Amino acid sequence: MAEVKLSAKDVYTGLRERILNFEIYPGSRVTETELAEYFGVSRTPIRSALQRLEAEGYLTVMPKQGCFIRNLEIEDLRKYYQVRMSLEHLSLQLACTYMSDAALNELAAAWDPANQAERSDDPEEMEARDESFHLSLAEGGGNLVLHDYLADVNRHLRIVRRLGFMMAERIDQTYADHFLICQSLLKRDLPQAQTLMRDHITHNEQFVKTITLTQLGIHRKRGKQFGKNA
Repeated sequence: MAEVKLSAKDVYTGLRERILNFEIYPGSRVTETELAEYFGVSRTPIRSALQRLEAEGYLTVMPKQGCFIRNLEIEDLRKYYQVRMSLEHLSLQLACTYMSDAALNELAAAWDPANQAERSDDPEEMEARDESFHLSLAEGGGNLVLHDYLADVNRHLRIVRRLGFMMAERIDQTYADHFLICQSLLKRDLPQAQTLMRDHITHNEQFVKTITLTQLGIHRKRGKQFGKNA
């Protein structure tokens, strides 16, 4: 049987999964040569995958030094969530003022817990949809600078946000929270929308922090490192 050659997309997907599952430990250094040997490909698809992962915030490429998987510091996560909270509150203020009922109704329908046709239980898809919801509110408010800042904060949190969607109850809560936020905005009730958003982000932060520490502890105990046994 002919050997199947991996594409740059295959390498990207495989490497990203190992990072998200902490099979490559946060803070680890890996090289193009090591990765090429591991995946059995040339350095060209490796380089392409690394560039994409760097753009998405999963790692940093240091010339002549290698690639460093983004470290996870709980204090840093707290600071990003703190900034995110402020940006989300401003986003709601603008959306409440400028976003049309039609746009809000469309967004609400996509997150209606009763609308099972729109539901997803895939953690990766939920991560993307959750991020899209918050960016849609920022875009709907008309301030694209705010939208870009929020997107940048989300990029720094992306590595842990998917962990929050590995449990069905967290997905259920996200649908309910997003739907209620939209309903508050449709009523132009900014204080209620901001209270709901604050609770939503706070609960997510606490949950992600707990599960991240648990995951890190598990893999530290197992001594997981990149390589043939990863």
